[in-house]
Amino acid sequence: MRSMNTKVCGLLVGALCAGAALAQVGTAPGPGNGTSPLDAALTHQLQQLARESASTAWSSHSAPARVEVEVGQLDARLTLAPCARVEPYLPAGVRLAGRTRIGLRCTQGQTRWNVYLPLTVKIFARSLVASTALPAGTVLRVHHLAQAEVDLAASPDPAIAQADLALGRTLARPLSAGDALRQGDLKLRSWFAAGDLVRVVAVGPGFAVSAEGQALGPGVEGQAARVRTESGRIVTGMPTGDRRIEVPL
Repeated sequence: MRSMNTKVCGLLVGALCAGAALAQVGTAPGPGNGTSPLDAALTHQLQQLARESASTAWSSHSAPARVEVEVGQLDARLTLAPCARVEPYLPAGVRLAGRTRIGLRCTQGQTRWNVYLPLTVKIFARSLVASTALPAGTVLRVHHLAQAEVDLAASPDPAIAQADLALGRTLARPLSAGDALRQGDLKLRSWFAAGDLVRVVAVGPGFAVSAEGQALGPGVEGQAARVRTESGRIVTGMPTGDRRIEVPL
C-alpha cells in the first residue's frame, strides 16, 4: 500500500496546484465543490491511479475488473482563504482503500489552513463468495463456494480468490449467501499437537537445513511454537505445514 500512497500524493500535488486559484475567500476549495474543474481533475487522476496500483496492492488477485473512486465533499461550513499552493498529505494510519481521507493544507497563502477531503476507494475483482448461507463450523466444499465480483477494499481482511486456499477449511463465523470469503472467516489450522514429532526447518539466505524435534506446545497457524531438538536445544518458529515448523537463522 505504501507505493499507492506515494503515487496518490504526487498526482494530487499536480491537480491541486493547477487548480489552486479556484479557492476563493469565503468558499471551500475546489475539491469540496462537486462541479468544480479541480474536483473533476482529482477524481480522474485518483481513478487512474487506483487502476494502476490495484494489482500490486492485491497481488493475490488478477487485474481488477473495475475500480471506483468517489471524491467526497469538504464541510460546507468551512471558509478558506485563497492559497497559491495546496499540499496533500496522508494522515497517520490511513489506508487508501475503502472509506478514507486525504489531508489538504495551504503552504503558500496569507492564512494557512488544514482540512480533510473524504474519499471512497472501491477495488473490485473476482473472488470467492458463499453460494448459500453457511453456518459457523462448516467445512468448505466445492458446492459451498462460487466466484463473483468482490470489493477487495471493503475490509482490511483479505478476500480469498483461490479455491485451494479455502477447500477443506472450517468457517469460524457464519456467512450469508453472496458474502465474500475472507481470511478472518476461516478457523486457524492446527498443524501439530504438543508432544508430536515435527520437522524443524532452519531457513537462511538461499538455503534450508532440517532436523527433527518434539513439539512443546500446539502448532497453530500464525502463532509461534516451541520445539526441543534432538540435541536438547529449544527453538521457536512458525508452524508452516503438517508437523513442520520453520526457524529463521
